[in-house]
Amino acid sequence: MITSTANSKVKRLVNLQKKRKLRDEENIFLVEGVRMFMEVPPQRVRELYVSETFYGKEKRRIREVLGDRRVAFEVLSDQAYAFMSDTKTPQGVMCVVEREDYGLQEIMRPSQEQPFLLVLDNLQDPGNLGTIIRAAEGAGATGVILSRDCVDIYNPKTIRSTMGSLFRVPFYYAEDIVKETGRLREAGIRVYAAHLDGKISYEEADYACPTAFLIGNEGNGLRDEVAACADVYVRIPMKGRVESLNAAVAASVLMFEAARQRRL
Repeated sequence: MITSTANSKVKRLVNLQKKRKLRDEENIFLVEGVRMFMEVPPQRVRELYVSETFYGKEKRRIREVLGDRRVAFEVLSDQAYAFMSDTKTPQGVMCVVEREDYGLQEIMRPSQEQPFLLVLDNLQDPGNLGTIIRAAEGAGATGVILSRDCVDIYNPKTIRSTMGSLFRVPFYYAEDIVKETGRLREAGIRVYAAHLDGKISYEEADYACPTAFLIGNEGNGLRDEVAACADVYVRIPMKGRVESLNAAVAASVLMFEAARQRRL
């Protein structure tokens, strides 16, 4: 059992929590908590760390999730685990997980469904991004494209906010979001921008065809050069003095309208 907060493995995990560069170098990310442990594909678990208390209560669950897979496994004292945890009330289980890379082509051309995509421009709030990924799964979106300057999808707060959807929604970081959005249009995907200059309500547009929604930065909206890539601007009508919605809320409104139309 690891009991010291000065242990090299504990220090490494603390650094992986905080530093994107280290996660990128190892091509891994961390997931923490019971629900995320149950959601992670077992074949992608590289290392597992549990608190003494969790291990005492959940030996059977650990065996059920891991099966016969060989995984580096460590038990930590409750104090050592709390030190490396990224949460205020640690649940006692953390995994080091291998990343899964997706290509633009497989996101543009899903195998069984018409494309239904989100294109995110310069989102900075990890909670917003995680909420969008979760809503994307719920609405049936087939993939998410992010500009390179978006917040890290493997940020611990983003991962928690996805509630496991991260493992099921394909995503791709685009080096040039304008160029990649142009490729969507060339592939026959109609691009809609949620924009204050929209002339039609979002409910009037047709999302039954191959569709992509552009969603902009929380404070500044879409950059002009990204908004210019859209085929159509749509607006979400609102009452009162509200001018715009939170990025995750706006994305969810649009995605679930598309889902509704596709059920008809």
